[in-house]
Amino acid sequence: MSSIFTTNFDKYANPDQYDHDYGDYKDDYLFLKEHIQALTGPIIDLACGTGRVTIPLAKAGYQLIGVDLHGGMLAHAKRKAETLKLPIHFYEQDCTQLDLNTCAPLIYMTGNSFQHFLTNESQDQLFQSVRKHLRPNGEFIFDTRNPILEEIAEDFIEHVDYTDKEGNVLVETHSERYDALTQILSCTTEREGVKESIDLRYMYPQELLRLLTTQGFTIKAVHGSWKKQPFTAKSPQIIVHCQLTTEEKPV
Repeated sequence: MSSIFTTNFDKYANPDQYDHDYGDYKDDYLFLKEHIQALTGPIIDLACGTGRVTIPLAKAGYQLIGVDLHGGMLAHAKRKAETLKLPIHFYEQDCTQLDLNTCAPLIYMTGNSFQHFLTNESQDQLFQSVRKHLRPNGEFIFDTRNPILEEIAEDFIEHVDYTDKEGNVLVETHSERYDALTQILSCTTEREGVKESIDLRYMYPQELLRLLTTQGFTIKAVHGSWKKQPFTAKSPQIIVHCQLTTEEKPV
């Protein structure tokens, strides 16, 4: 198990609270549901977490495979799928070392999970794993936050209200510090005396394009949000829709 990823595990220690915080977000699900209508065969959800997108796509009738490294989040997703009697196959695996014995027409990764791959090496390994599990001309769709410098360059601390899963309104303290050399934003959240830390790697559009090209992918589309807004320098996200090239894959 790679320490690159496990250093972020405390952010996901409470799957119920995670679902409460993010379960209502649907933009990525709606984007993917529209796109996969013409696809056949298994679809792979990388870093699927609690199944926030996996489960509704399976309910819509598609064949889903969910992969995550966090056992607690994955167990929560399995319980929800079993309750709904959905035939989703879940695997606890490192996304950089996938071994699923299947190839899919589409692999996707949502929730800005791409930012958990903190090093160039881990990003390369991710794309190599994705390539091995895509059919010829298969597609990979993922999102990452757009590095807007004025938003990440200065350290800050803020106190904000949040609602826990019991409906109580509480206050959390959130702090961020960006390292321009590593392009990693270190975030710490304190709730009820419990600190959660997470490190997020930022990628600039041109280096992201270079990464995709060197890893054997061509870009089909880039959006500024899951609602397909045009990508600009001020877009909050980079939604990447890329395709495996028909040429020989890089070694």
